[in-house]
Amino acid sequence: MKRVQNPQVCHGHSRPIVELAYSPVTPDGYFLTSASKDGLPMLRNGANGDWIGTFQGHKGAVWSCVLNSTAMLAATASADFSAKLWDAISGNELHTLQHSHIVRACQFAEQSPKLITGGYEKKLRLYDLNKMDAEPFVIEGVPDKVRCMAWHKDDNLLLTSYIDNPGIGVWDMREQKIVRTMDTGKEVTSIEIINEGQHITTADGNEARFWDGNSLEQRKSFSKDWKVESVSYCPERSRFVVGGEDMYAHLYDYETGNELECNRGHHGPVHTIRFAPGGASYASGSEDGTIRIWETDFATKENGDAANGL
Repeated sequence: MKRVQNPQVCHGHSRPIVELAYSPVTPDGYFLTSASKDGLPMLRNGANGDWIGTFQGHKGAVWSCVLNSTAMLAATASADFSAKLWDAISGNELHTLQHSHIVRACQFAEQSPKLITGGYEKKLRLYDLNKMDAEPFVIEGVPDKVRCMAWHKDDNLLLTSYIDNPGIGVWDMREQKIVRTMDTGKEVTSIEIINEGQHITTADGNEARFWDGNSLEQRKSFSKDWKVESVSYCPERSRFVVGGEDMYAHLYDYETGNELECNRGHHGPVHTIRFAPGGASYASGSEDGTIRIWETDFATKENGDAANGL
């Protein structure tokens, strides 16, 4: 019999949540950011979901909100034709990065002080965080409107997906060109790269896909009866979670594909879902404007062992 959870419910947003992102573990713990169509991206304690602050300044929906590797900086991408760089400690806006169209995605590089943005312009803008007053390096030739992005291979590769078009473009950032395509059936709505690039997860149509981070070849694919919008994988626990149009947060065993939990509570499609560092919990963000933080089956066992002195 599958257990029924009472998740931590995080209120505060007034419109749909479209992206969640955890920071790595820092000396102060780890953090969770949320991007929402209400234009007010938020920062929370990643372990318990407690609200820390709101980044105020955008005048349109915010499609992406991410932290750098130290969680000292935040970046946001918005429908107001801008991206912004923030001091994640004070919440102060550091720079407004003007674009000529909607910005859908932003990502900090892991190994270098760089920030990249993409969206409806059909181009990529690369910013040097040490020279923010300089003009960005603009990469042309993007085949369509950018939906998702993720850095890979020591920041030498960039994975991009496109609005209304299938597949993932793999950019060699040293040559500023697409060097291959990872084929999918439909538009990719989620890209996640984990374990220092060893694993890649994506969502498209009804498919939750898992790729080898070195060869970029598909390892596994699990089909669902509903539209999958987001997938997250925890290799340490051999678990993955899926969110989508059916409004539930699903937990699966990676080896077998068997469903372990189907968590109910959201009142709209789950647009984004992500494991916390270590995999003891995961967060889901929905059309209903709430974030819900769920424990995994491993966390429940560990908590029980601790309570029993084991």
